[in-house]
Amino acid sequence: MAFVITRLCRDCIDGACVDVCPTNCILEHRPEGRASELPRQLFINPDDCIDCNACIPECPWEAIYPEDDVPAVFDSDVALNALSAQRNGEFHVPVERLRRVATPEAVVENQRRWGLLPIPGLVSEPRRP
Repeated sequence: MAFVITRLCRDCIDGACVDVCPTNCILEHRPEGRASELPRQLFINPDDCIDCNACIPECPWEAIYPEDDVPAVFDSDVALNALSAQRNGEFHVPVERLRRVATPEAVVENQRRWGLLPIPGLVSEPRRP
């Protein structure tokens, strides 16, 4: 079982997870000669991930999950990460980091943005992980 970087990483890309990965399986989509059509986030190549768990505590955005524990709202992110194995030549270890500050408030707001937490004031039921 590999780990999955979910959309909670989109536009955040701290990169601390990259620094601790012993197999360099945390990648960005950087195809040669064209712009990426994928979201601006990091991905885990499931073929190279050794399930060492080093990346999870390093991610300040709480965007990384074991594949079997990915919340239902992020199910499509499993296939998105799998693209890094299927299109290996288009993915590379990141060379620059965004390093957006992940305050506790920013993390909660990001989780609301992507539907993991309910938005205050809405009557709808929260989505379950």
